[in-house]
Amino acid sequence: MPANIHPLAGKAAPPSMLANVPRLVTAYFANRPDPAVAAQRVAFGTSGHRGSALNNAFNEAHILAISQALCAHRQRAGIDGPLFVGIDTHALAEPAFCSALEVFCANGVEVMIDARDGFTPTPVISHAILTYNKGRARGLADGVVITPSHNPPEDGGFKYNPPNGGPADTDITSAIERAANVMLENNLNGVKRIPYQRAKTSANLHRRDTIAPYVADLANVVDMDAIRGAGVKIGIDPLGGAGVHYWQPIIERYGLAATLVSDAVDPTFRFMTLDWDGKIRMDCSSPFAMGRLIGMRDKFDVAFANDTDADRHGIVTRSGGLMNANHFQAAAIAYLFTFRSGWRGDSAVGKSVVSSAIIDRVASKLGRRLVETPVGFKWFVDGLLGGDFGFAGEESAGAAFLRRDGTVWTTDKDGMIAGLVAAEMTARSGRDPSELYDDLTRELGAPFYARVDAPATPAQKNLLKALSAEKLAMQELAGEPVRAAFSTAPGNGQPFGGIKVTTDNGWFAARPSGTEDVTKIYAESFVSEEHLRKIQDEAQHAIARAFRG
Repeated sequence: MPANIHPLAGKAAPPSMLANVPRLVTAYFANRPDPAVAAQRVAFGTSGHRGSALNNAFNEAHILAISQALCAHRQRAGIDGPLFVGIDTHALAEPAFCSALEVFCANGVEVMIDARDGFTPTPVISHAILTYNKGRARGLADGVVITPSHNPPEDGGFKYNPPNGGPADTDITSAIERAANVMLENNLNGVKRIPYQRAKTSANLHRRDTIAPYVADLANVVDMDAIRGAGVKIGIDPLGGAGVHYWQPIIERYGLAATLVSDAVDPTFRFMTLDWDGKIRMDCSSPFAMGRLIGMRDKFDVAFANDTDADRHGIVTRSGGLMNANHFQAAAIAYLFTFRSGWRGDSAVGKSVVSSAIIDRVASKLGRRLVETPVGFKWFVDGLLGGDFGFAGEESAGAAFLRRDGTVWTTDKDGMIAGLVAAEMTARSGRDPSELYDDLTRELGAPFYARVDAPATPAQKNLLKALSAEKLAMQELAGEPVRAAFSTAPGNGQPFGGIKVTTDNGWFAARPSGTEDVTKIYAESFVSEEHLRKIQDEAQHAIARAFRG
């Protein structure tokens, strides 16, 4: 739980706190970023370039430069198939889409967009890329999603998925970032664009139904017959995001006893309850942001929500309320590896270094290999693509899993299938996911998990990135001997920009924030809340000693 809870957290936003959309869109077109200011340059994080037009971090110049840099990347990489482009419901998505389209069409890129000029979730773009590329060796497709995920209404985002369908690796995003910033520094010299009206009627622009192919294919990844047959009562809240127009076709096609609790779309997101810090944030893993659906839990056997680009899941059960993402994923892993007979016997479980160790224990119980990677879904792409991972997930409520026959579904996170498999679990077992999770903890132990943020200067953050087990020199943690300390992920040997220390019944991991002057300290105990606090205290003291040394 965050330390400083805003007094309005969990309550509706007063009008004075809502985004001024006209001012925001005006700033997108009128403001000019200064490339000499670090915060105003193009910067690709784990989920693309993000920022607000109001502080000159997401403006027309950024999108024109990124789009041109992406065209150059496609040419270098020999990618000449269609580019699938999707947007979410943030206010800056539509203006950024217009800017990108002007550049893509001017460069002769074959662009595929929604036939209704609607919204397209991240997993639908990944699914479309993989479906198009199946069996092809040339003319491969890739995609762009214009979304800042669950970020506040004032933000915009732009992320790229190459032909493997998943988030682009850093070698790609770094090259795009460098090229885009050169164009910013040179007053957009080198950017090709045509007027939007010409782009809209360009022969390079193609409209396709993005909803029907995804909806029709869902039965190949989730047992929709079981959900319908059991009559599971389902509540669905898209949180005003890109999945909003997908759910009614899903409900009707598969005859589900499901209710769309809201189909409202409003770029101010005035229907959201405020998050812990008093900001509007479509974070389906936050109990504050999920107030509406949590309040309706007694009406449904299981309910779920997705963030704005529908790549994250928030599962609400009648018995337990909003599930911690780690807990739901543990229950889903136990269920899926038991009931997916079409999956390979050697398919593994993928998790990030800061995900709960209950997942480790579930994997061990199932006799499945565990692959622990750095933070970022890109590390799971190859494993999902080849069927080596049956399930891959992050503690931040993002996950994907294979089709029922053991082949790839998406290589990006899919919050919609996570919600549907929660309903399948309820249908097949007669127990909701919270109850299934409780069964696991009675056998494997109950974890106590938390993250705290500690202040850190840029110099200290750099020290943490380079911190080794030898420099940390911890022999004991909260009364237990240290079993392992490492700064590279055990699953692939890649550095994760921090350090992790484990014992038999607990662990902590420390990583510097990429956007704030803080160190993120994740910790977990399988003993008690008190033991968790000891782990947290000793972790913070150990990191502070390392900074002083």
